[in-house]
Amino acid sequence: MAYWLVKSEPSAFSWDQLVKDKKTSWEGVRNYAARIHLKAMKKNDEVLFYHSNEGMEIIGIAKVIKEFYQDPTTTDINWVTVDLKPYKKLKHPVALTQIKADKRLKEMALVRIGRLSVQPVSEKEWQIIMEMAGGK
Repeated sequence: MAYWLVKSEPSAFSWDQLVKDKKTSWEGVRNYAARIHLKAMKKNDEVLFYHSNEGMEIIGIAKVIKEFYQDPTTTDINWVTVDLKPYKKLKHPVALTQIKADKRLKEMALVRIGRLSVQPVSEKEWQIIMEMAGGK
């Protein structure tokens, strides 16, 4: 299993909306690096759900329920999406300020490549985030 992080502005699509909808297609991604990560996601991989711009915190964990397929919002076959479902809300959201303050996470993509909307998370980074969140 691999670990990932996806970002969404809560005013556009929030964790609460994902929970209400029970699943979503992570469509509309138009960044080449993010597309590579979407294509690498496998069923049951766990995904940190990060609220960007407002809140700026990891709020929950989603799971991949369908591997990549063509993004239905475009006719360009190069763009893909995956389907996600909510798995668990974190006991304590983990703020970007906390992540940046922890030297163990200085190499995390969220810190190094802040604008990337879909990114890998190493197992070590995942464990640290879970520790900060009060356990899985």
